[in-house]
Amino acid sequence: MTRSLVLIVFSCTAVATGARAAERLPTIAPQNYSAEQKQAADEFLAARHTAVFGPFELLMYSPQLMSAARAMGDYLRYKSAIGNTLSELVILMTARAWRQDYEWQVHYPLALKAGIRPEVAAAIAGDRRPATMDADAEIVFDYVSELLRSQHVSDRSFERAKARFGPRGVVDIAGIVGYYTLLAVQLNAAQYPAAKITAASPAVGR
Repeated sequence: MTRSLVLIVFSCTAVATGARAAERLPTIAPQNYSAEQKQAADEFLAARHTAVFGPFELLMYSPQLMSAARAMGDYLRYKSAIGNTLSELVILMTARAWRQDYEWQVHYPLALKAGIRPEVAAAIAGDRRPATMDADAEIVFDYVSELLRSQHVSDRSFERAKARFGPRGVVDIAGIVGYYTLLAVQLNAAQYPAAKITAASPAVGR
């Protein structure tokens, strides 16, 4: 699977649902923010150095939830115990499990930049186990794939992850799955179109 095909592997969903997205939760224009929404947007800008984008546009309908989610993401996205490369692996796996176009297309280039090999991403996109991974990636892949597939983690996979990354690490791995599941279900429920991503989108790199 080529890089371009991996980027658009979920595009059929976006084409089918994108036209209806505005009928559900259209983006709130900043000039129409309530006082609570404006405060949440200002805090978002201070933390992320960009305006509200992507799933956070949907969460602006519940600004307290948006701020709580943003704060959780600030930690899990940038400061987790497993590091940025493995975090991006978990994010790709979660996006694929939820068939989430926008989440995948934002994080696929970030994952490659962080050190995930294209063939690993291609395998995830195709619902396959990557043929070759380093030891840390294999531990994380097994943990996350079991959690997403069966909603449980075997003793073997849990103990391997705990031995490698510590108790904080296994909590953070599950936390990343949970956080990007939250964003994915919001995006899916609102039919947020992946087509809203552009080359200049502030979502890229965030």
